[in-house]
Amino acid sequence: MEYNFKEIEKRWQEFWTDQKIYKVVENKDKPKYYVLDMFPYPSGAGLHVGHPLGYIASDIYSRYKRLQGFNVLHPMGYDAYGLPAEQYAIQTGQHPSITTNQNIKRYKEQLDKIGFSFDWDREIRTCEPEYYKWTQWAFVQMFESYYCYDEQQARPITELISVFEQQGSEGMNIACSEELLFTADEWKSKTEKEKQEILLNYRIAYLGETMVNWCAALGTVLANDEVINGLSERGGYPVEQRKMRQWCLRVSAYAQRLLEGLDKIDWTDSLKETQKNWIGRSEGAEMKFKVKDSDIELEIFTTRADTVFGVTFMVLAPESDYVSLLTKPNQQAEVDAYLQATKKRTERERQAEKKVSGVFSGSHAINPLNGKEIPIWIADYVLAGYGTGAIMAVPAHDSRDYAFAKHFNLPIIPLVEGCDISEESYDAKEGIVTNSDFLNGLTVKEAISKAKQYIEEKGIGKVKTNYRLRDAIFSRQRYWGEPFPVYYKDGMPYMLPIDKLPLELPEVSKFLPTETGEPPLGNAVKWAWDSVKQEIVDKSEINDTTIFPLELNTMPGFAGSSAYYLRYMDPHNNEALVSKAKDEYWRNVDLYIGGTEHATGHLIYSRFWNKFLFDINVSCEDEPFQKLINQGMIQGRSNFVYRINGTNKFVSFGLKDQHETTELHVDVNIVSNDILDLEAFKAWRPEFANAEFILEEDKYICGYGVEKMSKSLYNVVNPDNIVEKYGADTLRLYEMFLGPLEQSKPWDTNGIDGVHRFLRRFWNLFYNGEEVSISDDTPTKDELKSLHKLIKKVTQDIENFSFNTSVSAFMICVNELTSLKCNKKAILEQLITVIAPFAPHIAEQLWNTLGYTTTVCDAQWPEHNEDYLKEDVINYTISFNGKARFTIEFAADAANNEIESTVLNHANSQKWLEGKTPKKVIIVPKKIVNVVL
Repeated sequence: MEYNFKEIEKRWQEFWTDQKIYKVVENKDKPKYYVLDMFPYPSGAGLHVGHPLGYIASDIYSRYKRLQGFNVLHPMGYDAYGLPAEQYAIQTGQHPSITTNQNIKRYKEQLDKIGFSFDWDREIRTCEPEYYKWTQWAFVQMFESYYCYDEQQARPITELISVFEQQGSEGMNIACSEELLFTADEWKSKTEKEKQEILLNYRIAYLGETMVNWCAALGTVLANDEVINGLSERGGYPVEQRKMRQWCLRVSAYAQRLLEGLDKIDWTDSLKETQKNWIGRSEGAEMKFKVKDSDIELEIFTTRADTVFGVTFMVLAPESDYVSLLTKPNQQAEVDAYLQATKKRTERERQAEKKVSGVFSGSHAINPLNGKEIPIWIADYVLAGYGTGAIMAVPAHDSRDYAFAKHFNLPIIPLVEGCDISEESYDAKEGIVTNSDFLNGLTVKEAISKAKQYIEEKGIGKVKTNYRLRDAIFSRQRYWGEPFPVYYKDGMPYMLPIDKLPLELPEVSKFLPTETGEPPLGNAVKWAWDSVKQEIVDKSEINDTTIFPLELNTMPGFAGSSAYYLRYMDPHNNEALVSKAKDEYWRNVDLYIGGTEHATGHLIYSRFWNKFLFDINVSCEDEPFQKLINQGMIQGRSNFVYRINGTNKFVSFGLKDQHETTELHVDVNIVSNDILDLEAFKAWRPEFANAEFILEEDKYICGYGVEKMSKSLYNVVNPDNIVEKYGADTLRLYEMFLGPLEQSKPWDTNGIDGVHRFLRRFWNLFYNGEEVSISDDTPTKDELKSLHKLIKKVTQDIENFSFNTSVSAFMICVNELTSLKCNKKAILEQLITVIAPFAPHIAEQLWNTLGYTTTVCDAQWPEHNEDYLKEDVINYTISFNGKARFTIEFAADAANNEIESTVLNHANSQKWLEGKTPKKVIIVPKKIVNVVL
């Protein structure tokens, strides 16, 4: 019978849906296993073949764990808010929800065609009020909390208010934007507005002045990864640095816990190192430098207090508040011009920049240890958010300070006699610090410690641990995002009552900012909060007494993706983000698969969000993702045609050097194994309708190259086309066969025919012509060996995510069983089970062919038996003086003396012995015998 994949795949996809085969419920009789994919943003372009790579891997693992008896949660949903949908809405006037729902429908159709084992009953969409109600709820909880360093957890803000009422702020070891000192009486004397302003200094969700990437053309703040070379990724519009009052989340409070948590989870060392560098823990001293002829003191943070004697200048971040205070009139024009230029560059670009730039403020600071005057400069290699936004520069021992000093001809004072200009050479020298008598003779470690102690004793600073990790900017001036459940009373933010959530996104007349520059929600008519009626009313009713304006910003993209894994556990619960019972059953994600691009964004924010929920007893696990695998990228395999200059004639690849040609990208979907479909090419674009061709052996051979998969390069391959031509099982196997999961690799259809032929050979093991041919006979030793070799290999491969070598093992096994003419049910039914995670459609069909009425998903994963893998005989290579000469077969349990005797007396050995007595015979068990003469 022919392998009709179209009929088979349609049949079993309908069966899985109708019978809800992938629906999962909590079952305490089974061990749980939670497999999660980083859910997609549903773009209008749909899926290309690179997108399913991680989903196929997670699906294989999910099916494998189910076959092992686990209760597997494998959900899917959509990260449905985002700037692309909003920009499309602005261009067309169509509401973002319409295009988003259309895109989701297309995505789901594509995903279903590939045969994933998703429990669609748990689907979530971040743009649905039923979902973002809980994002808003979490934000309210963060607003009503502060972070206590002593307890190392979030605590209710009401506790903090009680402390302020009793003892003021002194002695509090808590996270804050700036240190405030006030007594209990001073607190009690403050107005309600003043108290709320102070509390914002401590809340985990707070309003604060911060530098942002502002794109005027898009009318919104952009994340760093949405800006490329000073332009917005979306549309290519100019972006500038601007200080704005924004909602922020106090992620920095969790920096140490985020670091420590990395030791508890199974992530790659490289990913952990990336996060450690991003969090950036450093121990040092925070010092005060007085400004000459001023009452101003500059605070700086340094990890090398022992180098203060080598300071020759100071540098302020362009955004620092000190810039306006310290710039002298004669420097103002030059400073203003520099600040204007800096606004056009993101902090990420500034950090990567190697070109030196800066401007002198005109002011000088006083070195607190030696009293010397130090010029104060402004330069964009210093960032406002790290430390204090001001640094002391020690050019003799820091590469960036050195480059700056050389460029502007500033002094360079080495701290060590005869050392090179580098911090490393200073560290390599021990005990010879020359510019500070009280540090002479100490090792570097001792000098740092003594310098910090000295600074504290003199009252010019304090020892401090600092982190590079900064608080997350949580406001966006967009329409298509989660509304903040916030109204403003006397300019201060207040939260809507929990029982009035969700605050739904209102209708607006247009999706652009208002004429007065307010975010798009400013266009909403019904967008005010009636605190008496507890409902949303028309803006015209605002009286700032009982009816107040609502927040006009919306939340950023990462808001909806920060706790979605918890919602999957209990997606239809209207009373809680997740019930305690379901959270304690599923606990956390056992396996998370997604791209490396989220290493310092989503994975930091999600871990922070989860730790906060853990603090308030919502999540039962401190870390959300136990094991993380980053899949590589499938790159595009581009094809090229070669047009003879000045003509509409195209020459085949092998003949192109005989003509002057221009290389053009061609749609890979009209190319098969680098052979161009000539008629499809003519129909592809009007200008090629009358194209002529110079062929090689009656074929037009295209050139090829590996590039990023992109519509503009015509190398995007739609998985629908592959499924239509070869079937979903072929696509699944082939994507795994391309190479190791975690490596990037090019898409190349040249090998896909081989995978499809393999599935046909697999199918033919079960049929003799049109008839099913299955035997109940006892398997032979060779058949059992072939099967159990496969079981052992595939089990190990799945556990190690080496899916590509599993596909090779399948091919070898099927070839061996075909050669053995194996049709034994005892062999084939286990073969079906082992291949089922990879090719579920053909597995279901053949499982049914064997007479089973239940799904293959509920079969039992077989264990390999080592007894079947033992060799009865071993083929030894016989060598003389290290050179292989012939082979001899021995029983697997043959003793060494028997092997030696047989070799020396063998007829073939006499030629190489030449009558000599061997000096020794070396036997490498089960491999080689070497006779040394």
